[in-house]
Amino acid sequence: MLEKLQIVKQRFDEVSDLIIQPDIITDQKRYVELNREYKDLRILMDKREQYIELTDNLAEAESIIADGSDEEMVEMAKMQYDEAKEGIPKLEEEIRVLLIPKDPEDSKNAVVELRAGTGGDEASIFAGDLFRMYTKYCESKGWKVSTVDFSEGTNGGFKEIQFEVSGEDVYGTLKFEAGVHRVQRVPQTETQGRVHTSAATCMVFPEAEEFDVEINPKDVRIDFFCSSGPGGQSVNTTYSAVRLTHIPTGLVAQCQDQKSQHKNKEKAFKVLRSRLYDRELEIKNAEDAAKRGSMVTSGDRSAKIRTYNYPQGRVTDHRIGLTLYDLSNIINGDIQKIIDELMLAENTEKLKANDDVI
Repeated sequence: MLEKLQIVKQRFDEVSDLIIQPDIITDQKRYVELNREYKDLRILMDKREQYIELTDNLAEAESIIADGSDEEMVEMAKMQYDEAKEGIPKLEEEIRVLLIPKDPEDSKNAVVELRAGTGGDEASIFAGDLFRMYTKYCESKGWKVSTVDFSEGTNGGFKEIQFEVSGEDVYGTLKFEAGVHRVQRVPQTETQGRVHTSAATCMVFPEAEEFDVEINPKDVRIDFFCSSGPGGQSVNTTYSAVRLTHIPTGLVAQCQDQKSQHKNKEKAFKVLRSRLYDRELEIKNAEDAAKRGSMVTSGDRSAKIRTYNYPQGRVTDHRIGLTLYDLSNIINGDIQKIIDELMLAENTEKLKANDDVI
């Protein structure tokens, strides 16, 4: 383990030196990449120091016990030995997980899109419930949520809603939410008390920086239109909403959340960049998942990933066979326990794939 950590230390020293070089600081893309790497390596360096301390304590304790001349020192050494012997395997497991090559996209912000699927009005209401769930979860993480665009359902909720989430390691956390979410409950519109099944699709894109994707302005058609929905007197009177169409791919991004046309255009370009970037990533992720046989983050957005069963208060994540009878808390934003299990499953897959390296 120490040999592997020594290689990491060499890279850490190298990155520490690089990020203060003037030519690196002026290269924005390289500088951002190296800063992210520095942050990840810093965590490993702290673990390395803990590991060296524990192994030194173990060696010292073994030496004192072997000597045996001072009974009081031997008793203290035995305690130190037990503590180190128990701590080293746990720390080694933590380090093994940290040594898994990290997806560079994980530290990015995210663009999330929820769309009502089968189920009519009830599907729109459910998409609204999911939006509230994610908003509350993001608030608990200290992340900022900003609406980009939305289309309201006729009886509440949303036909679709798109929002940005900014904070630390956002995409690496929310990417597990991509897929079809299914709800089983008695709809508000149902008069005979029958349980219906409805669905909503969640899409999660890593937010692309300007240097990640270059967009030729000639390839984009820009349309301005009046905003709709809540927003005061300016709604439907000013052409502040912006729709961008990327002609080569046919991808569309629009924003009507801000009163300023300029701000809406800026947000829409950010979403368009993220969509283009995601197209490339989707192919790569599908290939990686196929190699690992992964069901956790396969990139297949048509896959049914989770069911929320209201009559039984049950939530089931079908990818890992996890069932929790805690629906009321989960739908109110307490989804960390599910994400933790999905992360664990993915890390286990990655550990198997990297056993020859780690």
